[in-house]
Amino acid sequence: MEYRYLGSSGFKVSALGFGAGTFGGKGPLFSAWGNTDVDEARRLIDVSLDAGLNFFDTADVYSDGASESILGAAIKGRRDRVVISTKLTLRAGEDPNAVGASKYHLIRATDRALQRLGTDYIDLLQLHHFDAMTPVESVMSTLDDLVRAGKVRYIGASNFSGWQLMKSQAAADRYGYSRFVANQAYYSLLGRDYEWELMPLGLDQGVGAVVWSPLGWGRLTGRIRRGQPLPKSSRLHETASIGPPVDDERLYRIVDVLDEVAAETGKSIPQIALNWLLQRPTVATVLMGARDEKQLRENLGAIGWQLSKERMARLDAVSAVTPPYPYYPYWNGQFSERTAPPVPIS
Repeated sequence: MEYRYLGSSGFKVSALGFGAGTFGGKGPLFSAWGNTDVDEARRLIDVSLDAGLNFFDTADVYSDGASESILGAAIKGRRDRVVISTKLTLRAGEDPNAVGASKYHLIRATDRALQRLGTDYIDLLQLHHFDAMTPVESVMSTLDDLVRAGKVRYIGASNFSGWQLMKSQAAADRYGYSRFVANQAYYSLLGRDYEWELMPLGLDQGVGAVVWSPLGWGRLTGRIRRGQPLPKSSRLHETASIGPPVDDERLYRIVDVLDEVAAETGKSIPQIALNWLLQRPTVATVLMGARDEKQLRENLGAIGWQLSKERMARLDAVSAVTPPYPYYPYWNGQFSERTAPPVPIS
């Protein structure tokens, strides 16, 4: 396993992480993801730890808290071997205040997450979304209090826009609060919006990417093909409308190139898609969601090797899209190199 710094924290995590959204299986969305119980989770964590994977991500809304509870039970007795990441701010109850980033909710939700996880500290606590109704100064102050209290080690954001993340960092800098060191973001060959604003921001601000849905919401598995019906076992039957939108023809073009690279390298399509991400700037860890041991072991095969520059370039080219304004002038070379972003945009 390879270990990488989580942004500018000085703290290292495994380059591949385990997304525990498959634990629990409660509700229409999460039941489609998986319904792993404690015994199965314990086995998957055994395999992960044996491979050197130590980063496990969950959230308070995953299966109404069952994901956190199952993860906590499965790691019992080996807390010092794992890095726990969880998220909060999405609605987690009927209480009018059981949502958002108010001081009331952040403290209560953190305490409840600690109880479900069976631990006295969370390694990485992330805000699941930006709360526009709570001043960022209050949010960052409360998060800093949680860090100072020893309940949280590091803090991060998820699904923030660039200005929301930067405003939060500026407030932390102004008042001497803890800064975000992680940004859990959607990023894949199918979804490269992260590169336009959040990647340059991550480089500038020392914020590492924790990548969610690296296989494009389950589309880059090799089972979805041009001219073929969606496999009966695909979770996309239930979840396609919930996830990021995808142009089917673009998906098929990307899969065609993935097929070519798979034939040349002897690797599977998911392994190639994951390895491409592992070579992108700012990426600290890529979260895999595995419903069984076979799927987990295949995904673990994405580490320990690298796609060649030529194959990376082919995947870059087939997955490229024209970025939105004001980024496209950089992308097509209209402006000078002194105004270009600090990362190559393919």
